[in-house]
Amino acid sequence: MRLIISEKANTAKKIAQFLSEGSVKEGKHRSVPHHTFTWKGEETVSVGLKGHVLNPEYPEEYSNWQKVEPRELIDAEILKSVSEKGVAQAVTSLAKKADKVVIATDFDREGELIGVEALSLVFEANPKLIDHVERARFSALTPGEVGRAFDELLEVSNDLADAGEARQDIDLIWGATLTRWVSRATKRYGSAFLSVGRVQSPTLVLIAERERERRAFVPEPYWELEVNLRDGEPFTVRHQTERFKKEAEARRAYENVSDTATVVEVQQKSATRRPPTPFNTTAFLTAAANIGFSPSRAARIAEDLYTDGYISYPRTDNTVYPRSLDLREVLGYLKRVEGAGQHAEKLLARDKLSPTRGKKETTDHPPIYPTSYATKKSMRDDRWKIYQLVVRRFLATLSDPAKTLRTTLRFDSGGEPLVTGGTVVTEEGWLGVYPYSRRADEEIPHLSEGDVVQVVGKEILSKETQPPGRYGAGRLINVMEELGLGTKATRPNIIQNLYDRGYVHDDPLVPTEKGMAVAEALKVFASEIASHEMTAELERSMDDISEGKVSKETVVDSSRDLLRRVYDHLQSSETEFADIVWEGIRTDETIGKCPESGHDLIIRRNRKSRKRFVGCTGYPECRVTYPLPQRGEIIPLGTPCDACGSPEIKVLGGKRPWVTCINMDCPKKQEQKEAAAKSAEEEGGEGSSTQSAQELQKSTT
Repeated sequence: MRLIISEKANTAKKIAQFLSEGSVKEGKHRSVPHHTFTWKGEETVSVGLKGHVLNPEYPEEYSNWQKVEPRELIDAEILKSVSEKGVAQAVTSLAKKADKVVIATDFDREGELIGVEALSLVFEANPKLIDHVERARFSALTPGEVGRAFDELLEVSNDLADAGEARQDIDLIWGATLTRWVSRATKRYGSAFLSVGRVQSPTLVLIAERERERRAFVPEPYWELEVNLRDGEPFTVRHQTERFKKEAEARRAYENVSDTATVVEVQQKSATRRPPTPFNTTAFLTAAANIGFSPSRAARIAEDLYTDGYISYPRTDNTVYPRSLDLREVLGYLKRVEGAGQHAEKLLARDKLSPTRGKKETTDHPPIYPTSYATKKSMRDDRWKIYQLVVRRFLATLSDPAKTLRTTLRFDSGGEPLVTGGTVVTEEGWLGVYPYSRRADEEIPHLSEGDVVQVVGKEILSKETQPPGRYGAGRLINVMEELGLGTKATRPNIIQNLYDRGYVHDDPLVPTEKGMAVAEALKVFASEIASHEMTAELERSMDDISEGKVSKETVVDSSRDLLRRVYDHLQSSETEFADIVWEGIRTDETIGKCPESGHDLIIRRNRKSRKRFVGCTGYPECRVTYPLPQRGEIIPLGTPCDACGSPEIKVLGGKRPWVTCINMDCPKKQEQKEAAAKSAEEEGGEGSSTQSAQELQKSTT
């Protein structure tokens, strides 16, 4: 019997359906499904894992954070425990009956490691299988791609698996050692622990450094002059001097502008916008972020679409379609996709298809492309949006360039030069199917040189220069790639970890004071873990392992040596490190000023119930308190409520963050409750209040 092991249950089922030469018999080992069928005249069983079946961990004697010296973890033995016992038992049971094994996990470092982990269970159950292992590598769960992979079986790459295991071990050693040290130094245990990571920490430092730039930024004033003209319909122009550095200069120009403006030049310039290149992982996550999907959410949805057979493997660096990809076959099933079918038909009518090419061309996986037809009714709205994004990107890469026309009008009014311009699309090209990159047309009046129009208004606008913008999630993914931080598979989770640990909130990412303090302390006392250079160098070492240039043990041992030096430096600076971090934590817990005593209002916890609330630092003389929601991260905003003047907070948690003031007697809050009650009455008692009113109501019970 041949045993096929894939990464997920859904994949195992599809492989059985694609390869079967007859019917597929469904079975289960306890709760784990497997599929029996005939392939090439031989009985075959397909079973799926649940990702990693082995989990790296330290021995039990190292489990107590407060009693075990974190430095001991650097050289402690790393064990591999079974993480999915039911799956492991199913694999073991099936392996005993097998005489051949095919590993069909995802084709990347992690997938290869997952396959090798499964093989360790297989060999333990049936040592005779050691010399009867093959590897199926595919990039799409389609009959053609899976069939080709199983017709061209290869060997398992132990080097690739070793690279994945080296990353796993190094991340555990660094993360566990430094997280425990920081938590011990700051006495933050349980759910309040402060995490440190090989990739997470330099990413946090990037965000914190940008925030420091913003805080250090000194705005400079400038003035703009806008003039309203009328030619049938009113329109706005600006002074050719976009920014006046002195208000007096803007005022002189304002006074000079007369009652009319004369067109002195009409300039038109056409431009061509080339179609986008095929999606690799980074480009996909960036595009998904631009339509409202966090990197971690977009990655999860893409993985689901891949295992369901709708798109190709979503973790790839490639931006060039391979010659083996039948572009017309893909267009053939996209003809029926809602909103994109008509464009696919136009492309099919062409004699030649010429897709765009990006700068990166690899041989492991193709760029992300749609692999089958889907309807809007067949999937959830979020999955449909991501599927549509992939479909439209694929069609855009095969489409014509878009053409635009930029018209610039220059005027003279009282000797002052005025200007306006607008860009319109003259040929849609790829923008017709990929609207995400399309800007609205800027229509301006059709005027000719010498035309005179009326001045109907003018205004001097006082403005200030703005600090550099914060990183949006999509931009941060790109920066991480440029600096070698993480991999295409790990970057979304790294960013999500920063949110989960309360180091950042919102998008663009805003660091909390705790996040700022942790980043600062690491920069001062552990520059290696705060720098992208160290982790990028380790990433290059992983590549060397996968290419067989260096052993896993050499890289892991070298990483241990570096960590020892980092640890010794931290150990000698424990008090100073903790002081920096606690300053940030205390700032995050300060909500505002007490209206009665003027002392700070801070987040406290009831000693018995452990419920949190806002209390005055002037206690016991001042007993002012306010209730708080009991779930979610609390972010002080430093702004007063416009209705009652009480401090405002942001609550992170649930479906989306929300802002409220801490005063339960706030007039605005009372209005919300009354509106909710009225809505409930009108709907027969089934209405609902606003989220903030609901949460604060819960916090008082």
